[in-house]
Amino acid sequence: MDYPFSDLAEKSLKVLQDTKLIEELKSFSQVMHMPPDAVVLQQQDFVRFLPFLLQGSIKVMGNDDNGNEILLYYLHPGETCIMSVLGSLNNERSKVNALVEEEAEILFIPVEKSKYLVSQYPAWSEFIFRLYHKRFEELLRVVNSIAFKKIDERLEEFLKNKSAITSSKEIIVTHQQIADELGTAREVVSRLLKQMEKEKKLMLGRNKITLL
Repeated sequence: MDYPFSDLAEKSLKVLQDTKLIEELKSFSQVMHMPPDAVVLQQQDFVRFLPFLLQGSIKVMGNDDNGNEILLYYLHPGETCIMSVLGSLNNERSKVNALVEEEAEILFIPVEKSKYLVSQYPAWSEFIFRLYHKRFEELLRVVNSIAFKKIDERLEEFLKNKSAITSSKEIIVTHQQIADELGTAREVVSRLLKQMEKEKKLMLGRNKITLL
């Protein structure tokens, strides 16, 4: 499609390392700007598009049958959701929820092009394999964190990651959102945050946390 890609968007696409592939993706994909908390993928919906992130950040969440959530990983510019790729290749429903974390610019690749890209472009296959390896390692870290780290350690790690993603010491988030992403109770998060504030590690505000 005829879309004026920004310099940052062009930089994100260069991770594919194939000019012809990039130009073809542009020709049949749709670009959308999405605000924070916008739904990119809904669990149990059929995958219609592969979201390739150009700018911003996206969080990918897992849900159990009781509706409990936990943060699996973040998507950064130059990445797509590997769970979407797997779902598209097997015509399966999405096993995750994906929500915009920071205002995002996303290239939505039609799902029917998924097998075509794999068969026609080695660069796309290599990109997917690299990303699959990265996500596998991240999911192992999530499992290890849940199994072996205390909740206060996980909370500190969570806040540091949030700060790094937004490049800001001020994190706009509610205690409930943190609890959902860590898979714990809001009361636990609130108690630990107050303790961290007493220790001068952070300052609490209304729906925001400032790291010190």
